Amino acid sequence: MALTQGPLAGIRVLEFAGIGPGPLCGMLLADMGAEVLLVERKEAADIGLPRPRRFELPHRGKHSIAIDLKAPEGVALAADLAGAADVLVEGFRPGTMERLGLGPEPCLARQPALVYGRMTGYGQHGPMSRAAGHDLNYIALAGALHAMGRAGQAPTPPLNLVGDYAGGALNLAFGIACALVERGRSGRGQVIDASMVEGAALLMTSFFGLYAAGMHAAPRGCNLLDSGAPFYDVYRCADGAWVAFAAIERKFRAVFAERAGLAPDALAGLDDPATWPAAKAMLGALFAGRTQADWCALFEDCDACVTPVLSHEQAAAHPHNRARASFVRVDGVAQPAPAPRLSRTPGAIQRPPPETGAGGLAVARAWGIGGDRLDGLLQAGAIAGALDSQSQEMP
Repeated sequence: MALTQGPLAGIRVLEFAGIGPGPLCGMLLADMGAEVLLVERKEAADIGLPRPRRFELPHRGKHSIAIDLKAPEGVALAADLAGAADVLVEGFRPGTMERLGLGPEPCLARQPALVYGRMTGYGQHGPMSRAAGHDLNYIALAGALHAMGRAGQAPTPPLNLVGDYAGGALNLAFGIACALVERGRSGRGQVIDASMVEGAALLMTSFFGLYAAGMHAAPRGCNLLDSGAPFYDVYRCADGAWVAFAAIERKFRAVFAERAGLAPDALAGLDDPATWPAAKAMLGALFAGRTQADWCALFEDCDACVTPVLSHEQAAAHPHNRARASFVRVDGVAQPAPAPRLSRTPGAIQRPPPETGAGGLAVARAWGIGGDRLDGLLQAGAIAGALDSQSQEMP
């Protein structure tokens, strides 16, 4: 197996396969150098959006082992792997891991330094803790969805970025990093209860302050940052493409007015919401007069806060993103590069997403599971794969 040099090099992570935030959390840890062993089902699971494994990008950098967790021998193997790990990540409904005998109590009793990360929608306890749900449900309950959308329209689902990935995966990864730092002082692990409702609510902290101050009190789509303000919105160009205009500060509006050929004070009086509808109509007509490329060329070297609205293909090809290598191509698939960037121990994509069972048996041996035992489990059908299987390394 390839040596890694990221800030989490040497950290062993046992991730129980799930959907959405769990895999992305594991990817974040793998990108930063952790050795992530993905525990998958032997049979195909009805989870997520089925596609060839090379396109399941949140599994990049990992190794896979397929275990029958309905077999006592499979559970025993998973318990031994947890005993050799630094971090465990699971995203099942509360009580599932306990029923398997793999809950925090036995795992921490065996490995007191284990950081046990739990990802759920509603948390480990509470009236809704065992209810089914998805990102849209979680951000609705957090008070986030209500704030998103245009005036007079229904709340707009913002993909599943806010609940699953920001409030879920990033929040759990932050909790794991915090627990690993604390473990360095105490030598002890702990359990992380990451609720996507609470993670999404945490992202709304600034807005709760604005609500309390009466500064974000208008209906949806009528406030400063929710498309209400004419200087914080998207506009259609002559070619049908869009630009984002975000000149919140007056000095940036003045730059925009100068470059766009408007009167110097054309956008100066827009602190009064009563002026917003007329200004938005004026800007809409203005932007419709030129193509996206024309507007970007006009504003590219000044602080007018105008940028093109790019598709994912266009984002990967944009000169700024190309100069920073913000997107990379692995196994023929374009994808975001690891972030954030560390000056001394940068992260890296170690390998493409593994096929189910690829590389995991070699990792299990490195974690102290004997080859004879693995061979016996293979013959018994408790695990699947090849004993000498290796995940595909980066070309």
